[in-house]
Amino acid sequence: MNKTYTTNSDEGSSGINATRLFTASCFALVTTAFAFAIRAGILESLGDDFGLSKEQLGYFNLLVLGVGFPVATIAGGLLYNNLGPKKMMLLALIAHLSGILMTIGASGYTMLLVSSFLIGFGNGMVEAACNPLIAGMYRNNKTTMLNKFHVWFPGGIFLGALISQFMSGAGLGWQLQIAVMLIPCVAYAFLFWGQKFPEAEQAGQTSISANLAGMLNPLFFFMVFCMVLTANTELSTQQWVGFLLKQSGAQPMLVLALTTGLMAVGRYFAGPVIHRFNPTGVLWGSAIVAALGIYMMSITTGPVTYLAAILFAVGVCYFWPTMLGFVGESIPQSGALGMSLVGGAGMLATGIAQPIVGGWLDAAKMHATEQGLSGEAADLVAGQATLQHLLTFPLILIVAFGALWYYMRKQK
Repeated sequence: MNKTYTTNSDEGSSGINATRLFTASCFALVTTAFAFAIRAGILESLGDDFGLSKEQLGYFNLLVLGVGFPVATIAGGLLYNNLGPKKMMLLALIAHLSGILMTIGASGYTMLLVSSFLIGFGNGMVEAACNPLIAGMYRNNKTTMLNKFHVWFPGGIFLGALISQFMSGAGLGWQLQIAVMLIPCVAYAFLFWGQKFPEAEQAGQTSISANLAGMLNPLFFFMVFCMVLTANTELSTQQWVGFLLKQSGAQPMLVLALTTGLMAVGRYFAGPVIHRFNPTGVLWGSAIVAALGIYMMSITTGPVTYLAAILFAVGVCYFWPTMLGFVGESIPQSGALGMSLVGGAGMLATGIAQPIVGGWLDAAKMHATEQGLSGEAADLVAGQATLQHLLTFPLILIVAFGALWYYMRKQK
């Protein structure tokens, strides 16, 4: 039986169907995840069809991750109290549909860039609307429910990676693969349609001035810094998996499916883990395991690469939702704006990093070629060298989250 919404729990008599809104939010996040996974799967095909270098493909990723997404999350955070989640999800739907259709019909690099921005904007608007919506509907259980919501980012990547792998193997072009994104997009439109939404103030949101005052806290700025690193640890590694593991002896899209499938399971059962180790303990442990996973991927080939990918998945599994949950619980005055800015900062930094990662790959391959390597051997060395660069992010996080764990323990 469907549950309805109250201020403090997911059941009540206000006429707001929390279960349906939560389910619709999950389908919206699947759309975001499909954009991520399928684009990762078709990145090489786009490069071949449009004659693009890896650095140019990095700018293609930048428009989704580093421009469209943070623009939407920051704008959404500022406007949440005025627009509310219903109007924001309508904007997300328009952006998603426009971006998907423009990508399918793209005739050149410029059109690809514009459509990428629109898809990124839709993704960011989903994040800006759904995170505070869910945190407000489940105010007594924010971190656990945000983890369950964010199950569907890795869960959607898992499905999208398998779909892309199957369709590529069947000789189906990248346009048809992009069209698959329309399925979850239409599903969330249907589920949201005609539903009553809680007002921003019902969801525990306060004024923008109060949000800004709440963010004038060293802990908030510290979490923004950490989000920059956690987002890059997870997303930069996954977005380039096709090139990073191209000649490792493992199937890159199967590695992506394996890691995101494990992440989805881990997030679904996040509640006991969060309660047992508390958010800061989970973040600290995650940084250690993520660093170990990336290091192993940078030195292994063959079946052992899958083991390294499992460690990576366990490491990055709880990063994003636990960061948002920590901000919502430990800095509640920052409200929807605070959560949006933290998420937006993570995506902005990840987007900015995409051309840099592409440049690392190009430079590493050139260096390998100068050393007398060619073909598959050069690709393998380039991927492993780039993974060594990416390892820097979780190594810094080990120190940062260790300090956070100690600080919060002293506060308590």
